[in-house]
Amino acid sequence: MESAALSRIGLAGLAVMGQNLALNIADKGFPISVYNRTTSKVDETLDRASEEGKLPVSGQYSPRDFVLSIQRPRSVIILVKAGAPVDQTISALSEYMEPGDCIIDGGNEWYQNTERRIVEAEKKGLLYLGMGVSGGEEGARNGPSLMPGGSFQAYNNVKDILEKVAAQVEDGPCVTYIGEGGSGNFVKMVHNGIEYGDMQLISEAYDVLKNVGGLSNDELAEIFTEWNRGELESFLVEITSDIFRVKDEFGEGELVDKILDKTGMKGTGKWTVQQAAELSVAAPTIAASLDCRYLSGLKDERENAAKVLEEAGLKEDIGSASRGVDKKRLIDDVRQALYASKICSYAQGMNLLRAKSVEKEWNLNLGEMARIWKGGCIIRAVFLDRIKKAYQRNPNLASLVVDPDFAKEMVQRQAAWRRVVGLAISAGISTPGMCASLAYFDTYRRARLPANLVQAQRDLFGAHTYERTDRSGAYHTEWTKLARKGN
Repeated sequence: MESAALSRIGLAGLAVMGQNLALNIADKGFPISVYNRTTSKVDETLDRASEEGKLPVSGQYSPRDFVLSIQRPRSVIILVKAGAPVDQTISALSEYMEPGDCIIDGGNEWYQNTERRIVEAEKKGLLYLGMGVSGGEEGARNGPSLMPGGSFQAYNNVKDILEKVAAQVEDGPCVTYIGEGGSGNFVKMVHNGIEYGDMQLISEAYDVLKNVGGLSNDELAEIFTEWNRGELESFLVEITSDIFRVKDEFGEGELVDKILDKTGMKGTGKWTVQQAAELSVAAPTIAASLDCRYLSGLKDERENAAKVLEEAGLKEDIGSASRGVDKKRLIDDVRQALYASKICSYAQGMNLLRAKSVEKEWNLNLGEMARIWKGGCIIRAVFLDRIKKAYQRNPNLASLVVDPDFAKEMVQRQAAWRRVVGLAISAGISTPGMCASLAYFDTYRRARLPANLVQAQRDLFGAHTYERTDRSGAYHTEWTKLARKGN
């Protein structure tokens, strides 16, 4: 083949995300080769390329033809299910690749799998990137947020493509070189953990407004539309207002009320919480959102518990809690509680990124992470610009909670936040995300905690020693002997 006929890049794995990303790349003027084990997916992608503007997409039907259709140094994006399918795809393609060629895994992969594959690729002279891709199917087609980590040389080989394909915001494309090793996948994992927290907090705001405030879906749609014009402006708030407006095609009312209250998950939220525990980073809002997904899955048990506890005398107290509620004030209080809770959730995610960056020496730029999340991705939100500026002002910021601007906002909103949580508790409505955020805030801001008692208990039963506030050194006390002396 003449080099003029070769594609600039290749993409293997043509489920909807893969198809959309390939068409996005072609749409930006980069000829691309596509391949899928199920050949009908290749034909489907070619049909779409033709329909969507005769885009420069070349379909290939074998790993060999696919690899050889790409100009050197070859760059191949893989978008297949995480785990073994990635290894199988790499094995099939790398057979025909040459030293200096690059593999880019765009799936939600466990970061250590990426680090293993980097080492394996290096043995063959291949470069490797693990690249987080956020924005769902629409983002993949029109501009996602991209988080590539691994070989810097591999990044430079495709930087021009990624910068054109990524979502565009006022301060540049939503892509940056994240760092070495599995950093790109790790950052995407934490992004997803923050997303879990965001979605949980929004669902709690909905629960309180609907069940304590007595608001209809039409009213909720208007409220979320209004919120999306202010400090809460974000993709998730915007789509929430849309969800409340969709009528049920099979019956009366809105579709949202007919959806079974069981939330699915793919695993990135669990990984985030596990990593937080490994690194001793408190992430209670994200953990609460994960616990809620587990509990939502126990639908039959919950229905049975409702019956058993009602027979035991438990009465729903939502009615009495909602009597005399000032709707206008409640709506504004919930807005403030949602915003303050979100700050805590993002603070937890950013602290987890920093802790991992220190451990792995990735040198992550937290301000840049916030910047590339401003567009394209699921957690895109106006206040990410403020997070970016907070880390630009102070790259060593201990927590977003103590950034002067965010600190002021938390203090201004704490009264409303406490009212919402208190009202929900008295009504018997669980708001674990908001409660976890508030407890995180209250614990973090206190100069002295009751941890002194816990440490004394540890010393009593396990001789773990303790430090004193008034003198240096480690101390151990015979607590029981001293306490009972003279009794």
